[in-house]
This record gives sequence, C-alpha cells and structure tokens, in this order.
Amino acid sequence: MIHFPAVRRGPLRALSLRIGAAIALVLLVVAIVYIGRDGYRDVNGDGVDLLDCFYYAVVSLSTTGYGDIAPASASARLVNVLVITPARVLFLIILVGTTLEVLTEQYRTGLRLSRWRSKLKGHVIICGYGTKGRSAISALLETGFDKSKIVVVESSGSAIRQATAAGLVTVEGSATRSGVLKQAHVTSAKTVIIATDSDDASVLVTLTVRQLTAGQVRIIAAAREAENAPLLKQSGAHHVIVSSATAGRLLGLSTSAPPLIDVVEDLLTPGQGMALAMRSAERHEVGLGPRELNTLVIALVRRGKVVPLADPEGVEVETGDMLVYVRDDRDPAATGAPPGPGLAPNNR
Repeated sequence: MIHFPAVRRGPLRALSLRIGAAIALVLLVVAIVYIGRDGYRDVNGDGVDLLDCFYYAVVSLSTTGYGDIAPASASARLVNVLVITPARVLFLIILVGTTLEVLTEQYRTGLRLSRWRSKLKGHVIICGYGTKGRSAISALLETGFDKSKIVVVESSGSAIRQATAAGLVTVEGSATRSGVLKQAHVTSAKTVIIATDSDDASVLVTLTVRQLTAGQVRIIAAAREAENAPLLKQSGAHHVIVSSATAGRLLGLSTSAPPLIDVVEDLLTPGQGMALAMRSAERHEVGLGPRELNTLVIALVRRGKVVPLADPEGVEVETGDMLVYVRDDRDPAATGAPPGPGLAPNNR
C-alpha cells in the first residue's frame, strides 16, 4: 500500500463532523415539533408526545413520510414550509455529501498515484524510517534534493505515520519482498539506501534489490557490525557504512583527541561552520595541483574512484574530475556575508 502525505484533515474527523451535524439537525426538528405539538394530528388520536416528535422528525428528514403524523394547524404547516422542508434538504445534502466526498477522495488518491508513478524516475528509496533512515533523508534535503523524489519503504505503522506527516511518500511493507520494492519503482530508482534495524535484513534487502535491478541501481547499506560489511558487499552493496565501528572510533577519539570530535561534528552538522561538499572541476583548474586551488580540496574523484591527497605532489586536476572540498556552511544571516565556495588557502 502506498501512502501519500496528508493534504487535508482526517476522514474520521470529517465523518464525525457530518454525523454530529445530522444529529443536531434531527434534535432541532424534534424541538420545533415538540413546541408546536398541539398543531399536529396523530392517526391514533392520542396526541403527540416526545417519542412521536422523534419519530416524525426522522421519517420527515429521511423523506420516508408515512403520513400517520401530519401538521393540522396553519402554524404547524407554516413551520413545515419554512423550517422542516429546508432541514430535510440540508439533511440529504449532509448524507449525500459524505458519500460524494468518499468517492472524490478515492478518485483523487488514484489520480495522485497515477501521476506519481508516471513522474517517478531517478528517485532515492529509503528502506527503513528509523534513526538512520531519518538522518539520511535529512542529509538529502540539506543538499537540495527534491522531497518528492524520496520514497520510504517501511512496515511499521507508527513510522509510516511519521514519514507521511513529514511530507514523504511511503510504501507499506517489508523491503525484503520484491513486490513491495516494485511498488516503489526500484528499477527506475537512482539509489537505494538500506537502513534497516538488523544486518540480516539488510543482506536480504540488498540481494532482493540486486536481483530486481541487475546491479543497475546504486545500493548503500548500513551495517551494525564490521564483520557483516564484506557480506553486504558480496550481496551487491556498492557502499557499506558500519555504524557501530564509526561510533566506536568517534568515542575513542573523544578520549584521546577531543578537538577532533569538534571538527567532525562541525563537518556533519549543517549550518555550523564547515561542511563537506563536491563539485566538478572547472576549466581553469585543470592542470593545477589540488593545493593550488582556492578551495580546500581533500580528495579527487576520478572515473568513479577516489584519489586520496595524502601525498598531493604530482597529482593534477584533470578534466572530468570531481573535487571533494571543505566549504563554509555558516548561516549568512549569522555571519553577515554569504558563504563562499570553500575555505581560502590562508584559512587552512
């Protein structure tokens, strides 16, 4: 089942409001008839009591009209013309309007689904909306990625509600099932990020994605244990992030070299100071060494492979290279100046 972000109030609330309005309308008619009960005639000849007023209100508003209770006096007939008949029309509008809204909502949902499927291409699928999945989505949105190009695959009802409340399209079901991934259009996706709660589930999802896409979609998986990283790569993952090892290393650095943690947090926290970024090499930068550029370049990506700059001597920028650099990510409103393309050499 595919869930779209909510664009209107819940159907239960809308239905409750309509039921409440219908009951209130019935009670209003009952009160009006009961006040003028002396002007009504009952075929039994025993007068009109409160129960008869309820009976008359229900059969009149529902247009049943058995005729066993009828207005006899001129004032009662006038009230029927001016109040009861308009109330009858309003009652029918409430009932028919509820049905029409349900049908309209179903049509609107089907139309949104068909439009979504026709435009969905080059999207990112997030398998799991836990802490890792939400963090991955936040990182995508910080880089300007279109939210409509993100599809969440999740089986937990509470996580689905959180994702739809955040404005994300979700596919309900387990990402280990090929049918669920097909609903997310995995074959036309750009990247699949696997952020499940267990490594065995991550392996199954990776195998399923590779089987459906024949290796044409980039797979990025998170692993809890380092020993499972090779298994995920053998299963088809292009990149594996070991969360436990990364967290453990940061914990160790926080003891032996506390300032390094501040630098890492600065790089990973948006809008705080420094941030990692990547861009294409410009024409005037081709042939220059990485240290000769105006930005602080820490690595080159050449033909899909990372060229480390531990020894930058003899390394020159080539056409088509991607530059991994550190840029100024401070809030312009806080600094009073727009963020530059990178840190200048004198800031190194």
